[in-house]
Amino acid sequence: MLADKDRIFTNLYGAHDWGLKGARQRGAWDGTKYLMDKGPGWIVDQIKESGLRGRGGAGFPTGLKWSFMPKEIGERPHYLVVNADESEPGTCKDRDILRHDPHLLIEGCLIASFAMRAHACYIYVRGEFIKERENLQAAVDQAYEAGLIGKNACGSGWDFDCYVHHGAGAYICGEETALLESMEGKKGQPRLKPPFPANVGLYGAPTTVNNVESIAVAPTILRRGAGWFSGLGKPNNTGTKLFCISGHVNTPCNVEEEMGVPFRELIEKHAGGVRGGWDNLLAVIPGGSSVPCLPADTCQDLSMDFDTLRDLKSGLGTAAVIVMDKSTDMIRAIARLAYFYKHESCGQCTPCREGTGWMWRVLERMARGQAEKREIDLLLEVTYQVEGHTICALGDAAAWPVQGLIRHFRHVIEERIDTYSANPTPAQPAPVAAE
Repeated sequence: MLADKDRIFTNLYGAHDWGLKGARQRGAWDGTKYLMDKGPGWIVDQIKESGLRGRGGAGFPTGLKWSFMPKEIGERPHYLVVNADESEPGTCKDRDILRHDPHLLIEGCLIASFAMRAHACYIYVRGEFIKERENLQAAVDQAYEAGLIGKNACGSGWDFDCYVHHGAGAYICGEETALLESMEGKKGQPRLKPPFPANVGLYGAPTTVNNVESIAVAPTILRRGAGWFSGLGKPNNTGTKLFCISGHVNTPCNVEEEMGVPFRELIEKHAGGVRGGWDNLLAVIPGGSSVPCLPADTCQDLSMDFDTLRDLKSGLGTAAVIVMDKSTDMIRAIARLAYFYKHESCGQCTPCREGTGWMWRVLERMARGQAEKREIDLLLEVTYQVEGHTICALGDAAAWPVQGLIRHFRHVIEERIDTYSANPTPAQPAPVAAE
């Protein structure tokens, strides 16, 4: 269990002042100039040595990503873009950083931008986040007023501007290139890669897009040392992580824990245990709605880290842990997620545009039992036709929950079909979620 002294987000629950004075009392903006004086190369090396992996879902090594930026500023300026478009169902960690500890993020933006030789940073905030954006903008204004950002930021000799950009509530804009398109005033649709944003990003200039949590932890890592961060967690899965625990638990919460924390410890120590007791657990979605579910029998000794969950054909994703007890209708639960991805598909790629709606309609029939058993394998085959055949990962995100359902709960689908065959009821129209 993570010791209090190792916590990075010490105001996660908003118990203290979120403004500049409170942030400084908690250690933010302490020695920022000293860290910058060590140079961009040192900062990138420290982040690499810490083992920090991206906290937005993919888990790509953060320091390595920063190192892809050109070492010299050419004809085009460099940009840092922070992805605060937190729209993954079940995920609610970044909003608490924006609300309760925005200065951690702003200081991280300055240091990360300096490391990548960017004089400007844009923070793209989800459209539904109103209070979060207001607190973040107020914190940016406080940092400007105190001389921490702006001309000669923190007395370092580096000029740095930070802009807060408010999105309009599209899930697809959480994909990094769709986010860049949206920021440029265009339709939020993903770009083909290559070219990657590090070469051609925002306004055609070298750009790095990082998640809020990835950037917010950087100053603390530099202050305490890469060895401290890499000493927490497990090899290749180091440091602390914010977990969002929701669903059928007694006390849903956001909590900072060590990477690799056992699932059962996470649920019982922080979320008050599974509703109705541990034996009432049916399944868990360990990393936000886009990763495949895992059945209860895999969760007894489950380690919450990128590699363990990948080996189980699921993923840590954003660490949004959705717990489902035995009252859950698994087919309807996954059908509801399928509707979400159908609704949020930008429609650019045929497999996603057509496949998401098709998968949802088949799942709705399966939830009622009005399907044939041969359609289960047909549905699985379609998920493989969608997965990996789209410009961005939304196709994968739509396919994986369905694959998890069939992998672990095929018997539930078959039983539902048998039950309906034995006693057909008048066909009910498929429920349509409100647009």
